[in-house]
Amino acid sequence: MTLDRFDQLALSVAMRDNLASLGYTTPTPVQSAALPPLLEGFDLIVQAQTGGGKTAAFGIGLLERLNPTLADTQSLVLCPTRELAEQVASALRRIARAIPNVKILALCGGVPVGPQIGSLEYGAQIVVGTPGRIDDLLRKGALKLDRLRALVLDEADRMLEMGFREQLSRVIAATPEHRQTLLFSATFPEQIEALSADIQREPRRITIAPEQRLETITQYKFEVDDKPSAVAALLHHYLYRDDPANAASTIVFCNTKRDCDELEQRLRSAGFSAASLHGDLDQRNRDQVLARFSNRSVLILIATDVASRGLDIKDLDAVINVDPALDPDIHLHRIGRTGRAGASGLALSLYTAREARRIEAIEARHGEIDRGPGEALRAEGRPAYAPMVTLDIDGGRKHKLRPGDIVGALTRDGALDQAQIGKIAVGEFASYVAVESKMAKRALVQIQEGRIKGRRFRARLLY
Repeated sequence: MTLDRFDQLALSVAMRDNLASLGYTTPTPVQSAALPPLLEGFDLIVQAQTGGGKTAAFGIGLLERLNPTLADTQSLVLCPTRELAEQVASALRRIARAIPNVKILALCGGVPVGPQIGSLEYGAQIVVGTPGRIDDLLRKGALKLDRLRALVLDEADRMLEMGFREQLSRVIAATPEHRQTLLFSATFPEQIEALSADIQREPRRITIAPEQRLETITQYKFEVDDKPSAVAALLHHYLYRDDPANAASTIVFCNTKRDCDELEQRLRSAGFSAASLHGDLDQRNRDQVLARFSNRSVLILIATDVASRGLDIKDLDAVINVDPALDPDIHLHRIGRTGRAGASGLALSLYTAREARRIEAIEARHGEIDRGPGEALRAEGRPAYAPMVTLDIDGGRKHKLRPGDIVGALTRDGALDQAQIGKIAVGEFASYVAVESKMAKRALVQIQEGRIKGRRFRARLLY
């Protein structure tokens, strides 16, 4: 069945109306291919890149097959990172607006387990979480999956790469044998094939070709000896040469945590606005780095593949591969973060003479990459400074804070104009607010010496 419109499916009227209100009119390729067999109850093994609409694909299916009159957990979605789990839960809540009395919980590590146990006492039809925390809640007896009807493994390859195989096995063992199992993965190494064979029953296989995005991405390769110097030169040549005030947001990929930290030090010492993201960061520091990059108080994010998976980063101008990806499909996943939604993107890949074979493997799989101009590696200039600074407030949703409350506190008595306030992210226990760099200290005083909803909150500036 070729699905051109959502109304071709036997969806409830409420679901169709809600999808229309959300702007879901024409299904994406993964939605068109996956929804019909999913709604029929088949197991699926789906290969699709991030950003193709797969959350809505399985979300619509889970919600249409849900019984909202039962408080039991009927669907479980497992994700490799807290960030992806929270994004999935948020997307499912938007899709579920058409269905009354549906409770969706995000259960992840990095936060206290007590409140999560309390939330589970009231029931949740859909649970979204990370394998470690779900395993922990099962062992404590706080979560029961004996009535589960559907299991989703989202970004399954990354969960295996991050060492979650043992936790996955225990979680899956706690689910009924007769369930629908949906496995989504950007790549299909042998581990994924083996996992599918162990947990699925005659799955329908769906592969969404990722090459459709490459036409919007300009790619160059550069053979170099000194990679940190080359990264700085490429930033000057391609991203900062015209107007540093409008500098681009860039993700730089390294293969190891150590390389991320060393490159961050080199770039920061040269005056660049950069921060690294990898598995050694605790959750609070990880949240801070992501908030700063998202709100443009950091312009360069240096990350490993595992740490960067599942990030919801929009309007990314460029990707720089400091190290060639170890798997050609990972290369495609990296560069596919730019050039989205019809916008143009830039992908620059560095390699040494010893790494030439990795580049050759990528080209054999995805096509030849043009060699970049030599002058790009000799570029010099003035680094771009971030236009914003992030204000970290020790208060979040658990304190009943909303973005409007924070805006009101910052603009009280004319301290700041609303135009000087950027993106606001309110988390469970902390909030991150972007303010113009020149107004950062005034914003800090405004929060520290003022009150929000009648109480004081501690705050600090993140540099």
